Amino acid sequence: MSWLDEIKYDAAGLVPVIAQDQVSGRVLMFAFANREAVALTAEKGTAHYWTRSRQKLWHKGEESGHFQHVSAIQLDCDGDVLIYQIEQEGGIACHTGRESCFFRTLVDGEWAVVDPVLKDPHAIYGHSHP
Repeated sequence: MSWLDEIKYDAAGLVPVIAQDQVSGRVLMFAFANREAVALTAEKGTAHYWTRSRQKLWHKGEESGHFQHVSAIQLDCDGDVLIYQIEQEGGIACHTGRESCFFRTLVDGEWAVVDPVLKDPHAIYGHSHP
């Protein structure tokens, strides 16, 4: 049995993946991966995911240049969630130009933006992204 067979994928063949900064421990993003994406991540040492919105394999950084270098892949106790321990190239994981996709915090019943935009998304992607 392959180590890939020990991962419990959902009915769509996907597993949730948390990308966590290997030094600070901060959660930078959440995405899904299929078996091929997980295998490529392990083989290449950079994060690969499955984008549900575009229905295709996604090599994080392929458009932005903000690759995620994976130092470890961890599997939770139930076998159905992965953590990629990463070094985030360029310090930007979010398509909004921020360090983390988790840049809003609930404060007094409202979402407060707590992280600055480090780089304008249009400068990263052109006009094809929000």
